[in-house]
Amino acid sequence: MKLGQDFFSRDALEVAPELLGKVLVRRFDNGKLFTGRITEVEAYRGVEDKACHASKGRTSRTEIMYHKGGLVYVYLIYGIYWMLNFVTGDRNEPQAVLIRGLDAISGPGRITKRLEINSYFYGENLAGSERLWVENSSQQVRVQTSPRIGIDYAGEPWKTIPWRYVAKR
Repeated sequence: MKLGQDFFSRDALEVAPELLGKVLVRRFDNGKLFTGRITEVEAYRGVEDKACHASKGRTSRTEIMYHKGGLVYVYLIYGIYWMLNFVTGDRNEPQAVLIRGLDAISGPGRITKRLEINSYFYGENLAGSERLWVENSSQQVRVQTSPRIGIDYAGEPWKTIPWRYVAKR
């Protein structure tokens, strides 16, 4: 069963740990399906969070983060890797959760490469999409937290806040 907009229309700090163990599904143009359990995520929470893109203000890049949760936010880093994020929260509360790991794939750049996710997914509605969605799962996971990765530029306290969530079996 697909997760609906209500699941994502909550605070990123609630959504992020609850995504662990859920199943990410990608339907390719040829009809083949990829499924993988979400094992690692990071929360980015609003304009006050100096590691969140919204902290730099509302721009064409971050516009989708200002919409109601349940949409896809993708962006390119290093001119090479697309990063897959799910918008969370309510309208005008820019938040997102970065998908960092699946049971079969470790690393956000590897995920988008394997799933062929690029700028064409920007703004995709997860509840209504036929090519990318998240399904519920009854799998129980233990959650471990730690600081987010690669955000030293944000400074304290943002670089050490434990908003990275990892599923432990």
